[in-house]
Amino acid sequence: MSPHIQPRQTSTSRQVTALTDLLDVALQLGTEQDLTRILQIVTNGACHSVNCERASLFLLDDSHQSLYTRVVTELEIREIRLGIESGICGWVAREQKLTHVSDPQHDDRWDSSFDTRTGFMTRNILATPLISNIDSRLVGVLQLLNKTDGDFDDFDQQLIQAFAAHAATALERRRLQEESLRSQELKQSLEMGRRIQRGFLPDSLPDIAGYNVASWWQPAEFVSGDYYDWLPLPDGRTCFVMGDVSGHGLGPSLIMASVRAMLHVAARTVAEPDRIVSLLAETIAPDLKQSQFISFLLVALDPATHNVCFANAGHAPALHYEYATGEFHRLDATRLPLGFPGINVGHVETQFHMAPHDLLVLGTDGVIEVRDPEGNMFGEKKLHQVIESVKDRSAAGIVDVVSQTVQAFHGPLPPADDSTLVIVKRSDGQGFRATGH
Repeated sequence: MSPHIQPRQTSTSRQVTALTDLLDVALQLGTEQDLTRILQIVTNGACHSVNCERASLFLLDDSHQSLYTRVVTELEIREIRLGIESGICGWVAREQKLTHVSDPQHDDRWDSSFDTRTGFMTRNILATPLISNIDSRLVGVLQLLNKTDGDFDDFDQQLIQAFAAHAATALERRRLQEESLRSQELKQSLEMGRRIQRGFLPDSLPDIAGYNVASWWQPAEFVSGDYYDWLPLPDGRTCFVMGDVSGHGLGPSLIMASVRAMLHVAARTVAEPDRIVSLLAETIAPDLKQSQFISFLLVALDPATHNVCFANAGHAPALHYEYATGEFHRLDATRLPLGFPGINVGHVETQFHMAPHDLLVLGTDGVIEVRDPEGNMFGEKKLHQVIESVKDRSAAGIVDVVSQTVQAFHGPLPPADDSTLVIVKRSDGQGFRATGH
């Protein structure tokens, strides 16, 4: 008797044994999360149940359009990798159909390189795809080689499909669990990043005689590319800072953290906003990737004279609201954003005077470019209207109304961009004419 041929079991006895093996595999897979163990359970169970020489469970590597496995019964190979463009397994992966090959050497799909490399003799093959029961996506291929008591029959085909279904379920459950774990880890990392970044932002309002200051910061994600700050200059003026890195999320937030560190060093020895912005541009340029830029605004307020001067590297909205006339004046760009060539944009008036009740309105584009569910943009005109309607309130009262209006405008969906707003209001020396906060 050939060493590969064993006495055939009776049909009923064989089916009972096979179904018992299948049940045992299903129970083991129910709680297993380790990939190697899942592969071992399926291949060992299928090999024993169908009574064949070797079984292998190939997983799909979609990025490389290949199938790979680290577990093959009775074979000491660390990993097998097959392209899906050829071979029996490749055909099963492409067509997503079961195939039974009784004579591989005469099948056009057959790739003999595996047998040549290992000295193994493949006599017959039964292979079936593993299909996700979640989205009908190909997960891999289960392949059985060399039925020990003849050739694979109809019951074997039903059996391998049952093993494949259980294997696909176990692998998809493992994938979802891994994605959930990665999501939780990422969420924890981003939350940590948010707390760190929040520590970079000012934790108190500046105490400026005759002025009232308030702010609002809302990141589109856990962390933001927006930045605002206030710090003393060497000549006694207070500098208000607003910046926005293109994009949002973790990468821009790290760049803005670097900008903040550079700014705090420069502002200890340099008092002129234009010079500070130039120093930042020269220093940060090597860290900016292609097509990445930073809009940046420095506004220096002298509380003794109420004069203001600024340097604006392509940042908006930045406004001076003149209370006496009800007019908004833009703090126009004096140069291109950081990351662009340091070209001045021509003569711009960079100084003005803050009269009683005047406002400085400093924000990022997330405030005015936010859209409602129908796609309409909030816009600078609407920002003007909201501020005009509450101009007699304190800075905090104005910020509250603007932030609530913006959030109501975009509705329950999260905003597409980070939003930051700083309001600086000069009093009349006798207290605020407030109608709200």
